[in-house]
Amino acid sequence: MNFFPNRKSFYLIILLISLASIFSALYIEYILQYKPCKLCVYQRLPYVVAIFVSFIGYNYSKNDNILILLIIIFVLSSIIAGYHFGIENNFINEIVSCSNKSTEISDKSQLLETLNKTIPIDCKDATFKILGVSLAAINTILSILIIIISIKTLVYEKN
Repeated sequence: MNFFPNRKSFYLIILLISLASIFSALYIEYILQYKPCKLCVYQRLPYVVAIFVSFIGYNYSKNDNILILLIIIFVLSSIIAGYHFGIENNFINEIVSCSNKSTEISDKSQLLETLNKTIPIDCKDATFKILGVSLAAINTILSILIIIISIKTLVYEKN
């Protein structure tokens, strides 16, 4: 069963989902003032790439390589988001760059210097949730669904 009447509509849907994901992340960061951690920012990259690939796919919809590239992009997206979800729920140990562990401060000048720097957001802290679900979890689920639908679209058109 194919979910879309043709591949052009599939690419259009992926383009719209990717745009909505990026605009939502930017809205949450800049309008609602929730600062993202490094992994939150990394999770945006596959969606940015997917916007361009979907646009190309819309114009060259018969090429299977474009659909395969989208599958690879969302596999990477699900890995990044799944890793972040694992860190948030203490299934996986976080990388050093994700933590905001403080250093020893011995004098007033170091304290002032530390306060003037932007403190990085800890990847364990899911500061923004929708209905109690973190954005990393939503991104993991969305990426996996896109992978499944993409594979079904590719296989269905082959038969």
